[in-house]
Amino acid sequence: MPSDSSSLFVEHRGSLLNYATSLVGSRAQAEDLVQEAWLRLDKAIEAGGIQEPLGYLYRIIRNLAVDRSRAAGREQQWQVQGQASVEAALGLRPSSTPEAIALHRDQMRLLAAALEELPKRTRIAFGMHRLGGYKLREIAACLDISVPLAQKLVADGLQHCKDRLGWP
Repeated sequence: MPSDSSSLFVEHRGSLLNYATSLVGSRAQAEDLVQEAWLRLDKAIEAGGIQEPLGYLYRIIRNLAVDRSRAAGREQQWQVQGQASVEAALGLRPSSTPEAIALHRDQMRLLAAALEELPKRTRIAFGMHRLGGYKLREIAACLDISVPLAQKLVADGLQHCKDRLGWP
């Protein structure tokens, strides 16, 4: 049956890509969605019970697009919350001296650079926990990982940032 799903995929790839692009707004992201949808279709066909494979592909693409949109919204939310948390942690107040503000900005640049060096999943877990105030079980559910792995990702992110900022 994999050859049937392959021929279905090849035959409808263009329309699937157009549909995915209309949902996510990016051809590159659409390519990823369509590929992932096809892999999921293959698994579902192996498990049996797929009556309408083309409709199933479209539904998978829509669901994946919604999931990615929600994940992006959560990431943006914790980044906004995190900025305020970092500023409070670094002690920046509106009445701070110019020197304190300059030091704060330097530390923020170093922290931003350190966060960018982290793998995406580690960066998200660290940001959600340390900057966004999310619980480990919420992070695990969001990233579809175990709670111990979420804890390890947060710890790895924290250690990396401490090392880059020169903190003990």
